[in-house]
Amino acid sequence: MRIQVERGSERASEAPRRFVLGDYTIEVDDLLDRWYSGEADYFRVRGGDGHLYVLKHVRDHDRWELTSFTRHGSRGTSFGTRMPRVLH
Repeated sequence: MRIQVERGSERASEAPRRFVLGDYTIEVDDLLDRWYSGEADYFRVRGGDGHLYVLKHVRDHDRWELTSFTRHGSRGTSFGTRMPRVLH
């Protein structure tokens, strides 16, 4: 799903600060993880709503996508592990 993302600066390496999902603007509270592939950067973040999101930035097209969502309080992909650590 395509989304609009605002970062702290125009640098490609800058982590997202907020993003628009439908009619909702979600503030990013914590950067939990980030990783890179050949064509994209990925950011796992906790939104101000408490949910976890994985945001994908396709560098060549400067396009953002929501690739994963985990509802606050669900076991989701963290089953059997402690809460994710915060990177910032």
